[in-house]
Amino acid sequence: MNLIISDHALKRMRQRSITKQDIKHVLRHPLKILSSFQGRKQAVGQINRRSIKVVYIQTESYIKIITVV
Repeated sequence: MNLIISDHALKRMRQRSITKQDIKHVLRHPLKILSSFQGRKQAVGQINRRSIKVVYIQTESYIKIITVV
C-alpha cells in the first residue's frame, strides 16, 4: 500500500496519537467506507475500542491521506 500522508494529516496524527499502522489497519479493515466531497472517501474503523476516521483520495498508484479524526 503506497501511502502519501499530507502535512495536515501528520499534524492531526501527532495531536491524536494515531500511528501510520493505525491508518493502514483502518484502510485494510474498515467498518464502513463513506463517500465525501471532491472524490474523497472516509474509512471508519476501530483501534482498541477507539473510533478512527481516515479521509483519503485513492488513485491507481497511491492513497493520499488528507486527515484523520
